[in-house]
Amino acid sequence: MAETFDLVIAGGTVALPWGLGETSIGVRAGRIAAFGVAAAAGAEVIDATGLHVLPGLIDAHVHLRDPGDRAVESIPSGTRAALLGGLAAVFDMPNTTPPLTDAARLATKQNYVAGAAWCDMGLYVGASRDNIAALAGLELGRGVCAVKVFAGSSTGNLLIEDDETLRRVMLSGRRRIAYHSEDEYRLRARRALFSTGDPYARHAEWRDPETAFLGTSRLMRLARETGRPAHIVHVSTAEEFAYLGDYRDIATCEVLVNHLTQIAPECYERLGAYAVMNPPIRDRRHVEAAWRAVNDGLVDSLGSDHAPHSREAKARPWPDTAAGLTGVQTLVPVMLDHVHHGRLSLPRMVDLLSAGPARVFGALSKGRIVRGYDADFTLVDLRRQQRIENEWIVSPCGWTPFAGMAVTGWPVMVVLRGAVAMRDGEVLGGPRGRLVHFRS
Repeated sequence: MAETFDLVIAGGTVALPWGLGETSIGVRAGRIAAFGVAAAAGAEVIDATGLHVLPGLIDAHVHLRDPGDRAVESIPSGTRAALLGGLAAVFDMPNTTPPLTDAARLATKQNYVAGAAWCDMGLYVGASRDNIAALAGLELGRGVCAVKVFAGSSTGNLLIEDDETLRRVMLSGRRRIAYHSEDEYRLRARRALFSTGDPYARHAEWRDPETAFLGTSRLMRLARETGRPAHIVHVSTAEEFAYLGDYRDIATCEVLVNHLTQIAPECYERLGAYAVMNPPIRDRRHVEAAWRAVNDGLVDSLGSDHAPHSREAKARPWPDTAAGLTGVQTLVPVMLDHVHHGRLSLPRMVDLLSAGPARVFGALSKGRIVRGYDADFTLVDLRRQQRIENEWIVSPCGWTPFAGMAVTGWPVMVVLRGAVAMRDGEVLGGPRGRLVHFRS
């Protein structure tokens, strides 16, 4: 009896775990069922000739601001942006208003995702001084990818800066903790060196490389002492990358597209407040170190740190300007352009945006094109040339720091569990996002 499929993707070059190859993919009941199949009666057929078929790509670091200010971002708008940018899943940070720090808020958000999200989602729960005893239970919640600790101050009021409290957090639970690792004590001590209204480029002087290194080195010492796995997000300095090579037994790390693409001081001269983020964009020495870490395998995942703010909040003088940049819609096009220019291979990009985050956070049935996994695919045209413009951005804040950038390589389709969710710049159907399942 001939096999039957709901969907067949044929004619494309497929990014399989063992390399790029030309094959067709048969999908049944939302999962990958077979390879090398012929179009079957009753199946929808996607002709992927001239395209590359990637695993559904994942941005494991976004701030969708929900609950918060829907005039800036929300789960519906942010996940639509993700689909248009070629992503099948996003993992959302907890520094919302109010923050995601207890079981009731977690349940509310879990129930909200179905019917509101256009792509799949994972949820971070935030550690605070008041919820340490509850973290071991919260981290096992449905759809929870990790605990997030802000060891340096950023947007919101989740801050744990001292060793004693950090140690208590690490001893509550077992799963990986993601850290914002700037050293808060150095930030406070250096604040008096700067004045309101200073040039935006001084952001990188205030939150200097030593601030980042001190934060990361302290966390590594505590992580090894307690045995608690760590994930250092947005690593941005040459010193951190060199140091983390000795902590692969306990730590994974992430780099941001901004820290690979934008270079100080030019970015501050060109973008002003729209280059201000935490940790800051740095000079060429650190950018080159980030690329070495990508290409020697040190980096485990790649993220956007999508952190939208209104234009009014960005227009404030430094240092009162809101720190954070949009990125969920532009992550994949910008990285495909890096592939086009030979800065990394397509398989390495795929690993950083699919298998890498799935491996770091224990996402089940995500991140690879193999039989039995969710039928999530990102189809890209490596030859398509496009210019990123503010008008393309669907987040309500309406801006991107990459406005005007010409790229080669573009996401043209996203398939989510066997259903076409985005095709040629149009989001299709309704919100079909679900919570990602994670290994407990």
